[in-house]
Amino acid sequence: MNMARPDPQQPLAGEPVLRLRGLSKHFTLHLRGGVALPVLSDFSLDVHAGECVALVGPSGRGKSTLMKCLYGNYALDAGEAWFASSAGAIDLAQATPQQLLALRRSEIAYVSQFLRAVPRVPALDVVAERALAARATTPALNDLDQPDPGEAAARERAAALLARLNLPRSLWQLPPATFSGGEQQRVNIARGFITPARLLLLDEPTASLDAANRRVVVQLIQEAKAAGSAIVGIFHDEEVRDAVADRKIEMEPLKEPA
Repeated sequence: MNMARPDPQQPLAGEPVLRLRGLSKHFTLHLRGGVALPVLSDFSLDVHAGECVALVGPSGRGKSTLMKCLYGNYALDAGEAWFASSAGAIDLAQATPQQLLALRRSEIAYVSQFLRAVPRVPALDVVAERALAARATTPALNDLDQPDPGEAAARERAAALLARLNLPRSLWQLPPATFSGGEQQRVNIARGFITPARLLLLDEPTASLDAANRRVVVQLIQEAKAAGSAIVGIFHDEEVRDAVADRKIEMEPLKEPA
């Protein structure tokens, strides 16, 4: 059984940003006669504002699956995933596609191991687009008193992040599909961090990065925590994990199908 509980040594006051209760998820192995492969079973977790919770354990324990369920890429079989959005609590397990898309634009950010972007769109625009989409959805983003940046300001913010992540300026106007894995990941990170997020999902954000850029990502995560983001992350780099995680949740193995 996957059951994660807040560490009693680190109590947090107030309502959590993310409250997971009894989450379950399985995949059907059609090439094995329809055998059900359980990935998550009765998983529960609270994550508060300003807190980074690291999911730990070997591959195959359901860490990335949980992230994709929270982002809406996978449907859950059972359980509740309550998210404290700016418009009120919403169960991500029951949210409509339209609700999930709106939350992705303004309140939930996801940095995966792989960049997915529209072909032929320059890297600078890939990053800036998220800021523009967030403003269109929620003018008073995350209840912060910030002026509408407009397209020029969004591009300026995108440029600052790409420069901070040491992506050469010569690449900014090129589509990321032409980049190396590490360069694509830096675009992915910049896109995820360009606007404040109530919930930040990080699946191996420092994969493919050198030491200098790993340090930049650690700084970005620490700044997001200070700004009040609730963060769920997967960090196989123990140095990065130790630098940013407030708690570590061990993902327990589930029974293999017969």
